[in-house]
Amino acid sequence: MAKNAKNKQTEKEKLKRRISIRLSESEYAQISDDMAVCGLTVSSLARKRLLSVRVASRADITVLSELRRLGGLLKHIHNETRGTYSSLTAQAIKDLSDYARVLAEKRRAASSEEKEIRTP
Repeated sequence: MAKNAKNKQTEKEKLKRRISIRLSESEYAQISDDMAVCGLTVSSLARKRLLSVRVASRADITVLSELRRLGGLLKHIHNETRGTYSSLTAQAIKDLSDYARVLAEKRRAASSEEKEIRTP
């Protein structure tokens, strides 16, 4: 517990400097949308973006965890029915896996585009 408190204190000490910027209404709206999607504050989002840290959206994380949960339920159905619906459960698991793969590829592509934009 003391180690956690020390880490928080060290982090607070690091965050002493301020940067102020002006934004147009449309820029602020875009940042507000990004904050809502990522679940971050303005300063956290700005800090991560300025330092080229990948920002994961809560939606992506939620979708991936739901896909894992559904895959587990399908496996449970397959085991409980002793494979009675094996062709159906196999197809459903394949579809879930394909969707998860597509989502992961989109996230990787967005991450690489973000790095290209931020590289001087």
